[in-house]
Amino acid sequence: MATSTPATGSVATAAAGSTNSEEKRQHRKVLQALTGLLLGMFVSMLASTVVSTSLPVIVHDLGGDQAAFTWVVTATLLTTAISTPVWGKLADLFNRKLLIQIAIVIFVLATAAAGFSQDPGTLIAFRAVQGIGAGGLAALSQVIMADIISPRERGRYMGLFGAVMAVATVGGPLLGGLITDTIDWRWNFFIALPFAVAALIMMQRTLHLPARPKVKARIDYFGIVLLSTAVSLLLIWVTNAGKDYDWWSTETILMVGGALLAAVVFVIVELRSKEPLIPLTMFRNRTFTLAVIASISIGIAMFGTSVFLSQYMQLARGATPTEAGLMTIPMIAGLLLASIVIGGLVTKHGHWKPYLIVGGVLLIAGSFLLSTIEYDTNFVLVSLYMFLLGAGVGMTMQNLVLIVQNTAKPSEIGVASSGVTFFRSLGGTIGVSVMGAALATSATDLFAQRKEEIGAAIMTLGEKGAAIAAQLQSGTIPQVSALPEGIRVIVEDIYAQAIAHSFLIAVPLAVVSLIAIIFLPNKPLTRMTTSERVQASEADLATVSVAEGMDALTATATVKTQDAESSASAAPEQSRPAADEARSTRR
Repeated sequence: MATSTPATGSVATAAAGSTNSEEKRQHRKVLQALTGLLLGMFVSMLASTVVSTSLPVIVHDLGGDQAAFTWVVTATLLTTAISTPVWGKLADLFNRKLLIQIAIVIFVLATAAAGFSQDPGTLIAFRAVQGIGAGGLAALSQVIMADIISPRERGRYMGLFGAVMAVATVGGPLLGGLITDTIDWRWNFFIALPFAVAALIMMQRTLHLPARPKVKARIDYFGIVLLSTAVSLLLIWVTNAGKDYDWWSTETILMVGGALLAAVVFVIVELRSKEPLIPLTMFRNRTFTLAVIASISIGIAMFGTSVFLSQYMQLARGATPTEAGLMTIPMIAGLLLASIVIGGLVTKHGHWKPYLIVGGVLLIAGSFLLSTIEYDTNFVLVSLYMFLLGAGVGMTMQNLVLIVQNTAKPSEIGVASSGVTFFRSLGGTIGVSVMGAALATSATDLFAQRKEEIGAAIMTLGEKGAAIAAQLQSGTIPQVSALPEGIRVIVEDIYAQAIAHSFLIAVPLAVVSLIAIIFLPNKPLTRMTTSERVQASEADLATVSVAEGMDALTATATVKTQDAESSASAAPEQSRPAADEARSTRR
């Protein structure tokens, strides 16, 4: 017995050293695979954020009104929402690497084409095509990450994603504002082209995904048409109601009725389809259903408030595009810090629900506090409100996708991931439309109420007053920073009140999001990637109770294995957690 102890210790040490070496090797492989994916995500984020602070100037130069501004944003969100489940379904059928490369090409070419727009309608059309590519990038990046990183280990790599987000979300608006102020806003649409070429080359060289079994592809085209019709009719009605026709009118009956009919038929088609666009059976999964409800509210808070914060900075505080980019940094900082820190804590401790609940509370607080801002609110307070909202989004957004992937069947990872992303985008689309409509209505009413005050201010401007009066009466978004002081203060006050009123819409929906999060099942995160879960299912690991059965799996950085001989002799009980995890996966 005395002589066997050193031998056992040597075996254990050797096994541990072998495990550490294997973990390091797999860690390097994961980092290599992520390089192209991260660059692709950077391209999509840069192309979106570089235009964000310049949109008020762009829409003004193209002669667009508040409705045009809303649709420039909504068009992208709408096609992103509609195309996301399509890309997710394709990801379960075809080569995921090829699909994400196609998505990058669509996205960047449409973005570049938008730079040649001569009117709001053309810009909106190209932004809609851009959304198709954005939907692919949003859905496929989540699916591919599930292929190569387990849910439990995902936080370990959040620092990399956080760095990419930081450069794109902070640098994009600043770069876009600088280009707009110094060169021309059209160059904002061309800046992503060289990065896109680099992303495609890098992805081709570094992203190597596990081979997938060939299956016969069936695309639910009828479902795509019905979903597009239902969502589009609803958004067109929300945007134009109260302006082009009354809220209670024939147009309302036709559009809302048509949207409801298309939605009902869509549900019937999905229930009967062999390969549904959105498998409604997934809603039997409590985690998926509650995550979808929470994602809708988070989409409204994230997209709606971020879009109109840029308008607030330029229309209510008279900032230039460059200044607006700097002024929205607190929200971005909150999002990045929360996502990185919470991701690391989730990986370290394995607990996710407390952080989601705190994130839901911060969403409510940030949305409510932003609804109280005025044109002269202390900017330190505005920054705090933005930081709270950003932190709430950072704690909840990606983690909701994470827990859905943790419980979804390996064969449905694509549609499950894209399903949550779809409803988040749909919530954002509806949120931007509703908030934009509320902003336009409030601004129109406030301009009418202060007509005499505006007229008196214009009278003091002499000859310049006529041109400013014509600009305000045309309905186009004014360039507030260029207005004379007397009229500028009035316009800033009007837009501050209108934007704050629109922020209030996000508050009750943030409450709904928190309620859904509270009732989410608190299931532990698996340490197995999607590929390993497929292998576990094929090897029937649910019935394995000995260490030799683990030979059916290929070890990765996310699955800690030991030498088979030492495991059998020294720690046979260590195979039981893996078998339990496989059993849970199969259920």
